[in-house]
Amino acid sequence: MTTRKLLLLPGDGIGPEAMAEVRKIIAAMNEQLGAGFEVEEGLVGGSAYDAHGKAISDADMAKAQAADAVLFGAVGGPKWDSVPYDVRPEAGLLLLRKEMELFANLRPAICYPALAETSSLKRDVIEGLDILILRELTGGVYFGEPKEIIDLGNGQKRAIDTQVYDTFEIERIAGVAFELARTRRNHVTSMEKRNVMKSGVLWNEVVTATHKAKYSDVTLDHMLADAGGMQLVRQPKQFDVIVTDNLFGDMLSDVAAMLTGSLGMLPSASLGAPDPKTGSRKALYEPVHGSAPDIAGKGIANPIAMIASFAMCLRYSFNMVAEADRLEKAIAAVLDDGLRTGDLMSEGKTEVGTVAMGDAIVEKFRALSA
Repeated sequence: MTTRKLLLLPGDGIGPEAMAEVRKIIAAMNEQLGAGFEVEEGLVGGSAYDAHGKAISDADMAKAQAADAVLFGAVGGPKWDSVPYDVRPEAGLLLLRKEMELFANLRPAICYPALAETSSLKRDVIEGLDILILRELTGGVYFGEPKEIIDLGNGQKRAIDTQVYDTFEIERIAGVAFELARTRRNHVTSMEKRNVMKSGVLWNEVVTATHKAKYSDVTLDHMLADAGGMQLVRQPKQFDVIVTDNLFGDMLSDVAAMLTGSLGMLPSASLGAPDPKTGSRKALYEPVHGSAPDIAGKGIANPIAMIASFAMCLRYSFNMVAEADRLEKAIAAVLDDGLRTGDLMSEGKTEVGTVAMGDAIVEKFRALSA
């Protein structure tokens, strides 16, 4: 039997509640399909700070490096607002991305037919939506140096964040975008701010050169990132794959999330470069929603983004494409049946909690796998 090593990092807030529903699916796959998943669990974020005084321990980082894939819940909450900046809960996620060299963040935005009325946009604008935002994840302003606050005296301070990109960083994320587009509708839109940022000028130049050298069969458009945000809410179905930097990718993917009806619907994958010998790559999968401390422990969180993140894990880390398809169909079928968590609730539907939603998806997945 093939052994597949998974590390679960539930984190804080609603992270453990959502992860518990993924555990059910993993158990069902091992039992019904002989999937061979071996699961370990670790601490990250505030829970890790409480236990170890840091956002992720060295031991759990080693587990992440050794795993075939990492499933990550969410981190943070008011409890840790006053902890030092370098050990704040979010530092655990940033360190995982950095140490595992996860440079490519894939954030699909898909509007399930049953949720077309849930979006804040009109049905005809978002029905059938299927776009993929590819965010560069290990460069840019989140990691650039210097990053500091300087005391200037006289009650004045200066905050500095540095936006830095090298050619190779842009080339590799552009290559991933074009490769993904070839498996979809063959269209890439690159977004930056070349009108006011030198990093945007370089980004535009390198993406254009990469396209010309290797991917001229793919349609390439360029768009300023602020215009791109406007177009996402005006005419989102014009896009196929959007590739952009760390900061703009963070913002634009949250905009795209609301097109689908809720942040609770948006999964993501963070991938490293393929190993030259084995072809495997480090990978971390997480829902885009945060820890939502205001609803944590109430049993009402939407687990779908976490479950859909596991579907991406099946697809990209284990090449279990048929199983990933069935899990995504199970999600759609449950929504077609009218079940909704509170964030998706609309008139005439049946409101359920986290556990009931997870149970319903597992039941549909088992039936589809029979």
